[in-house]
Amino acid sequence: MALALKIYRGYANERKIMVFGHVFEKDAPDVFKLDKKWYKHAWQVLRIFRIKTESNASVVFKFRNLEVKTKTLDDGHFRMMIPYEDDIEPGWHNFKVEVIDDESRQEEVGEFVKPYPGEYGVISDIDDTFLVSHSGNIFKKLYVMLTRNVNKRKVFDNVVEHYRLLNQLGRKERSKNNAFFYVSSSEWNLYNFIIQFTEIHQFPKAVLKLKKIKSGLRDFLNTGGGDHNHKFFKIRHIVEFYPELHFILLGDDSQQDPYIYRDISKIFPQNISTIYIRQTQKRKKEKVKQILLEMNMSGFKTCYFKGSSEAMKHSLDNLK
Repeated sequence: MALALKIYRGYANERKIMVFGHVFEKDAPDVFKLDKKWYKHAWQVLRIFRIKTESNASVVFKFRNLEVKTKTLDDGHFRMMIPYEDDIEPGWHNFKVEVIDDESRQEEVGEFVKPYPGEYGVISDIDDTFLVSHSGNIFKKLYVMLTRNVNKRKVFDNVVEHYRLLNQLGRKERSKNNAFFYVSSSEWNLYNFIIQFTEIHQFPKAVLKLKKIKSGLRDFLNTGGGDHNHKFFKIRHIVEFYPELHFILLGDDSQQDPYIYRDISKIFPQNISTIYIRQTQKRKKEKVKQILLEMNMSGFKTCYFKGSSEAMKHSLDNLK
């Protein structure tokens, strides 16, 4: 049985390269088209959550003259932190990953980014931060996921313009963008959907860090929910990986972002620049207001906003 390989965008610093992906028994999630009519789209989404992964599969990472071998974990995931001593110029770089089984070999091309030198990095949540998702209402969220294809999902007004501004913050050359990461409680099953969505709306190109892959319809009912601690650990890893950067964190008040960002800022008081939290209900939450006030008094820039034009003005007035 031929295996299917999916490689995700990786990232590098001066001494290490991070690459990751999944190996599947048959079909990777990106074989399912996400631009069909609603009833066909619903069926495709459900199929995405029924995929089966392959544990202990042999994979080989190839970059320039380097080859590194490993095997997938129990959930079919591979994640490799590879020491690399030669110089890597800033920007996006291609690499290859090969998966080997008894019947065949399959090789796919992936890419990783080494950020350009600069002051800022940006870490953003996805659902209800830039993608309208209704995370606070599970029934409405599932309805939207099942009935609206990738071309019909909506972004918040002015959010793309704000993200493009942050992408160029402190830059004189438009080709040298800031490092961008999208960290979400959405599962790896939805990676291809998120990539397509961000490309359609011309968001900054980013590395995605998502939640453990799901492989059953029961899991679909809980998509994006449950424990959000994984976001804390993924954000902590990114900040540790790039200690020279000052990070801008963007989230919303529908779930745990304010609490996660507060804890991250306590651990990295010199590495967090600004925290943006989108208001998702008619009124601002008192607890969130208190958290951001405390962070502001500790020296962090904060903005609790309803519309992205407000956040954009804050960036123009307070960040250089």
